[in-house]
Amino acid sequence: MKQWRLTFILGVLALSYVVLGWHVYDLQINNGNYYLAQAEARANNNIAPLSKRGRIYINDKTGVRIPIAVNQNFPVAFTVPKEIKDPPKAAAAISKILNVDPKETAKVLAKGKDPYEPLLENQKISKDQAQAIKALALPGIYTEDKPFRFYPFGRLAAHVIGFVGPSNQDNSEEGRYGIELIKNDWLKDGGDIDLTIDRNVQAQAERILKNLVDRYRAAGGTVVVEEPKTGKIIALGNYPDFDPNNYSQADIGTYLNPALQSVYEPGSVFKPITMSIGLDTGAITPDTTYYDSGKLELNGYTIRNWDLKAHGKTTMTEVIEHSINTGAAFAVRKIGREPFYNYLIKFGLDRKTGLELPGETHGNLSNLVDNPRDINFATASFGQGVAVTPMELISAFASIANDGVLMKPYIIETTGPEAVRRVISREAANKVTAMMVSAVRKARVAQIADYTIAGKTGTAQLPDFNRGGYSKDFIHTFVGFAPASDPRFVILIKIDKPQGVVLSGRTVVPAFRNLAEFLINYYSIPPDNLKVPD
Repeated sequence: MKQWRLTFILGVLALSYVVLGWHVYDLQINNGNYYLAQAEARANNNIAPLSKRGRIYINDKTGVRIPIAVNQNFPVAFTVPKEIKDPPKAAAAISKILNVDPKETAKVLAKGKDPYEPLLENQKISKDQAQAIKALALPGIYTEDKPFRFYPFGRLAAHVIGFVGPSNQDNSEEGRYGIELIKNDWLKDGGDIDLTIDRNVQAQAERILKNLVDRYRAAGGTVVVEEPKTGKIIALGNYPDFDPNNYSQADIGTYLNPALQSVYEPGSVFKPITMSIGLDTGAITPDTTYYDSGKLELNGYTIRNWDLKAHGKTTMTEVIEHSINTGAAFAVRKIGREPFYNYLIKFGLDRKTGLELPGETHGNLSNLVDNPRDINFATASFGQGVAVTPMELISAFASIANDGVLMKPYIIETTGPEAVRRVISREAANKVTAMMVSAVRKARVAQIADYTIAGKTGTAQLPDFNRGGYSKDFIHTFVGFAPASDPRFVILIKIDKPQGVVLSGRTVVPAFRNLAEFLINYYSIPPDNLKVPD
């Protein structure tokens, strides 16, 4: 029995050595060039260990972490030119598979002394293409699996995430745009990042924005959803967008993030900010009246209302309800130049919000400093002659929704809430909120049954920088929050140059309502305006 066991063990050991010997032979003789090419490729190109790059996560309302940026192996094609026997013939065969110019491929294959040349620079190929290349069995043509950054949700939150691309310094890969750029070092060292973005809210917000832009043939648009009590960004998207898995196919201008990098004159959506300043300073109350003749002449210029109407005796609440330009200008005159400007600074409309994304710019209030005329302060009261970013604007509205306290917006979970400063009193915030609720109730378009909604539209003409004045193109904006009695979210929706429609009430307002209804249902937010039966 012992003899049989000894014979069996020796047999297994002998077979193992035979198998091992065959693998060594296979590696050194049959596939020696292939593995040598792989080794030379790594040695000569200093390929960074992308496979260790940290993941980026988003979440859902239950707190489940959802990876939105990961590492995944994809095949790549490369050549060892010194092994190529017939470059033109090999180039013709390879080019058909890779859909590239055979002349350019032939130049790569003709580099006789080079130990390694990629057939598609820093680009992955499909599994079918890899199999087709292997089937050719051409000497000097190889495929291998290489780790690439992969975005399982494609375009979702592309402007937030960014992408990974070739470095300008070496042959490694670096984060470009978005979180991939601003947290590149942390991610390269294997650190993960959790974002505040909710996958379902982000997807719905982007879907609504895309449909809106497409329907009105607009040049583009932006949507942001913020939690006013914390500053947490729940969704942030722009359209047009791009696919970070195939970023090279997009126009480079699409990589920019208009939510933080686009400065524009907001128009009448600015009026609640003006009113909140007037209320906080005591210059006006919601019931303060003035006589609207339909126009106001200042410094040789004439301000008219958007509807070209005269409303007669009008309260400040009615100014918001009917979006009356002369009423906003009246409020600024009551406030005074210096207090008005100083409050705009307190709202943060001249500085970056500090959101953890690259390339953020800030608004421009210089017209009120460099050329402080009555006309400039009057037009600023209704959002002309001053410029803001969408992120600055939604942050200002979030401070009103948060009882007058400005929170620093954040998009990385570990950052956490940070109160910047109190901008206006709780009383002033509540009063201007009530004015916006009244405006929504009167207009009805943004109203949701059983909920109080606070909001304001803006239909702003684009400046004509060539001829001066304003062009015939418009930007539509709506910012609103709900429930107004205890705001859970603030939404900003903006579209640029919509075609065939002038008023924002027909474009961004219905889109806001659709997104607000989704949020109310998604978060199971209880109503605050139930009608009690008699």
